[in-house]
Amino acid sequence: MTEMLKGTLEGIVLAILAERPAYGYEITAKLQELGFADIASGTVYALLVRVERRGLVDIEKTPSQLGPPRKVYTLNDRGVAQLNEFWRTWSNLSERIEALRKR
Repeated sequence: MTEMLKGTLEGIVLAILAERPAYGYEITAKLQELGFADIASGTVYALLVRVERRGLVDIEKTPSQLGPPRKVYTLNDRGVAQLNEFWRTWSNLSERIEALRKR
C-alpha cells in the first residue's frame, strides 16, 4: 500500500490544499484523518519542497508561538492545473484497473 501511495501522494496533497491553505503539520494530520496513517511527516515535508520548487504552491510564512515561522502552502493556478491533470490520470487509470478486475 505504501509503495502505491508514493505515486499518488502529490495529487492527494494538492487535493488537500485545494480545500484550504495549510502548513506541513496540518497536511500530515489531514492525511492521518483520511486514513493514510502510514505516511511519515518527513515524506510530506519532502513532497512540499518538491511542489514548492515546481511552482505549484504559493507560500506565506506566518509566526508560530512554538518556534520558527510556519510555511503556509496555498495551491496556485499552476497547482490547480496539476491537480486537474492528476484527477484525469487517476480516472483513466482506475477505470482500466476496474475493467481488468471485472474480467
